[in-house]
Amino acid sequence: MRAAALYGTLGSLVLTGLTGLPSAPAHAQDGRAEAHGVAQAAKLAAARGVDFDDCPASEGLPAPIECGTVTVPLDYAHPGGKQINLTVSRARALGREEDRQGAIVFNPGGPGGNGMFYPLLTRLPQWRNVAEEYDLVGYAPRGVGRSAPLSCVNPAGFGKGPTQAPEHPTEAYKKDQVKKAKAYAQGCSRRNGADLRHFTSVNNARDLDVLRAALGERKLTYVGASYGTYFGALYATLFPTHVRRMVFDSVVNPDPRKVWYGNNLEQSAAFDRRWADWRRWAARHHAVYHLGRTPQEVLASYEKAIHALTRRAAGGRVGPGQLQGVFLKAGYTDSFWARAAQVLSAYLQGDDKPLLAVVGGGEEGARMAAENENAVYTAVECNDTPWPHSWEVWDRDNSKLAERAPFETWSNAFMNLPCAYWQGPRQKPLDVRLGRKSGLPPTLLLAAERDAATPYKGALELQKRLPGSSLVTEREAGTHGIGGGPNTCVNRYLETYLLTGDVPARRVYCAPRPEPRATT
Repeated sequence: MRAAALYGTLGSLVLTGLTGLPSAPAHAQDGRAEAHGVAQAAKLAAARGVDFDDCPASEGLPAPIECGTVTVPLDYAHPGGKQINLTVSRARALGREEDRQGAIVFNPGGPGGNGMFYPLLTRLPQWRNVAEEYDLVGYAPRGVGRSAPLSCVNPAGFGKGPTQAPEHPTEAYKKDQVKKAKAYAQGCSRRNGADLRHFTSVNNARDLDVLRAALGERKLTYVGASYGTYFGALYATLFPTHVRRMVFDSVVNPDPRKVWYGNNLEQSAAFDRRWADWRRWAARHHAVYHLGRTPQEVLASYEKAIHALTRRAAGGRVGPGQLQGVFLKAGYTDSFWARAAQVLSAYLQGDDKPLLAVVGGGEEGARMAAENENAVYTAVECNDTPWPHSWEVWDRDNSKLAERAPFETWSNAFMNLPCAYWQGPRQKPLDVRLGRKSGLPPTLLLAAERDAATPYKGALELQKRLPGSSLVTEREAGTHGIGGGPNTCVNRYLETYLLTGDVPARRVYCAPRPEPRATT
């Protein structure tokens, strides 16, 4: 699912003799060979540790943040075979050594999101108390950044505009997108070969246990946002006795029947609701932006801009697809609502400079990172589960959905369409479901009721599957990734849990954050 959390304000089996933990039985769907491979890799990682040093300039992480690598098997069924290195970053706990609780490992989502930035959160007041007692550890999962990077097309041409984004595409347009999806899937296979099949959510969970061991942690403390909640849930299922504390922020629905085709359909419907939220807000601030006094008039203003960009791309590179991308970003976080309104208002008044600035010029480094992220996203989701192979199924389901939720249904479908033509074996999704005697400690779930990227019922579903979990809900809010943001109620529950392990009642609710201000 297209979900990389704008987190907060920054927008395995282990041998008893090694860690003191009892050996955990492999989950029924985790093969014996893979379980043994995780145990072996974790043992080696614990012995080696992580050789932290200054971060390379390419990471953009200043001292005192440190960087290192952790080695994991490409294929856990053959742990002595090909190895890959995952890049890791760390900010040491700021407080007294006697108060240190260990390390928190963070994943920001994706698939394809790079968590190397996480130690920068030590600079934010919302994280100060946690940073006093924990090392903050980020990393780039397999395939991401410098961690055995994946690529499916030449980055030089990736994401170049202008592009279209029709809400009700013609048959000719659909045929062209099918052709592109087939070519993309073939490019992924050709560029990555047999290695490609090993980039999966289950392997991300296994890698997490090796990283835990390499950090010298007997049990894992983890904060996962967006997609990070999904493979965090897989980790809890595979290694429940290895969990110390786990936070699931903006929760992916783990129901195997939803992963991933069904989840993407529900995401498209939720983005349409969030798009309506923005239009209502813009209409209330017509005096500032002049986009319309009603949501319908605001929609007409947007459509006027789409039609104009169809005729003539702004700056020769910004078309309807790029404008839709601006408002998708507004769907992820209401901190971008005012900026999106400014951009649209200026464009309709003849000034395209704010639109060009927001979209950006597609600098080489940004294109490479975007192409890599998209390659990992596609590989993981396509490998994770069987997808419908029939174009007729995709056409039927998305045509029906677009009648009531047109905003991003087809663009989301076309982004995922390579999975219909994916080469190689698909996994059966792991069923996240634990009993009360699994050994899993209490976990904390955070969710906003109107989150579009990970609709709220995903949090309700995960809570049913994790005994002892507590769900904190931000009412009538829709920002994706709410921990460490401006809601002090949410942050109080998050901080209390990380510092003490205490969870609130099974369900607790926080009032929404203040509505965005209309600014120019």
